[in-house]
Amino acid sequence: MFSGIFQPMHLIVILVIVMIIWGPGKLPELGEGLAKSIKAFKKAMSDTPPSTPIEHQEEKKD
Repeated sequence: MFSGIFQPMHLIVILVIVMIIWGPGKLPELGEGLAKSIKAFKKAMSDTPPSTPIEHQEEKKD
């Protein structure tokens, strides 16, 4: 279904549409915001989550 979505011509058309909508002046700000979001997501995924109350209950049973 999505096998041809990332062909070079499709990506060029998408880039042109984005340039028309936001303009070249706004694109660096959008890119910076996207990069910050990705970094925050990666950091959240790599951090170990604190143990949950369910895990404490299981440990007490042992």
